Amino acid sequence: MRVAGVMSGTSLDGIDVAIVEIRGGRIKTIGFQSKPYAEAVRRAILEAASAESISRLNFQLGELYARAVLRAVRSFGPVELIGCHGQTIWHEGGVHTLQIGEPAVIAERTGVPVVSNFRTRDVAAGGQGAPLVPYVDYLLFRHTTRARIALNIGGIANITVIPPSARPKDVVAFDTGPGNMVIDALTREYTGGRQQFDRDGAIAAAGKIDRALLKELLADAYYRRRPPKSAGREQYGVAFVERMKKSKLAFPDLIATATALTAATIAGGVHGRAKAKPDTGREACATKGVTGIPACVGFCMDLIVSGGGVHNRQLMAQIAAFLPDITVTTTAQFGIDPDAKEAIAFAVLARETWRRKPANLPSATGATRAVLLGNLTPSEKS
Repeated sequence: MRVAGVMSGTSLDGIDVAIVEIRGGRIKTIGFQSKPYAEAVRRAILEAASAESISRLNFQLGELYARAVLRAVRSFGPVELIGCHGQTIWHEGGVHTLQIGEPAVIAERTGVPVVSNFRTRDVAAGGQGAPLVPYVDYLLFRHTTRARIALNIGGIANITVIPPSARPKDVVAFDTGPGNMVIDALTREYTGGRQQFDRDGAIAAAGKIDRALLKELLADAYYRRRPPKSAGREQYGVAFVERMKKSKLAFPDLIATATALTAATIAGGVHGRAKAKPDTGREACATKGVTGIPACVGFCMDLIVSGGGVHNRQLMAQIAAFLPDITVTTTAQFGIDPDAKEAIAFAVLARETWRRKPANLPSATGATRAVLLGNLTPSEKS
């Protein structure tokens, strides 16, 4: 079955479309495209507050998603199903969540059935509604003898911990904290919108980590809370950025500190779920000025990274420094474009829903049971 996976994340960088062929347990990426959001669309998402504005944006995004799918189909050939995550407007894990991008519009414009609204059934079943990608991480990366952690650094960073010879119930996954979201917001403001992200981590590399501010940010109880747990723009959006700016630091120093926060909380999340080797890694953390989290130590496992954060050299170098004995690689070494993984994941999740197969992992989300994810919007042809 050929499926289009559509993803637009909390970083608000745009719309990703992956065309995937799934046959049995084989998942093959046919093609991938990404279309940046126009600045007016990004601003509308950030400012959507009234019922009218959200309703209008719901249909506008449906049109944009449909165009993105049709563009990918022209390049890579037809699909039989679309899985669309939608744009998160609000997410309070375990309580309520809202993603928009009208699936009826997508189905009408493309003539292809659409699976959407993936998170709500997991929330209804007592789960966080996130992360959902661990189901696909498990299919892609499980190994009989090696422990693996799949790390995705999007707007939010999350990890999937897959022990050797893991069964689905053995998988643990959660959001570690901010990914690119805070870095991107500060970069946009610092450059007056000329840059949407810190390319290669160059601004962070030119700045200085403020240890006092970093220690204050790391004191957040979220980082010590046991999973399942999930985070979003509610925690790391405008108010968080304003809190950082109150320090009166120069923007390069703020971006350097935000980058260290992302790296440190990822390392802390990994540390909390992995078996450590003794007496390793503490010195590396100290040299980076990271305090207030469990010691960053080395682990006997693979860390497989995806998401936009893989392109931030400063961030990747800090993660590697905080976890000196762990093998850090990217999904590219497994034949998966790091930028495409989440779009691929929602293609796979849509296909499971089409087959009426539950695809959440209760061990990851905290749901009381495995449930069928998403709503199916048929097309006239289906």
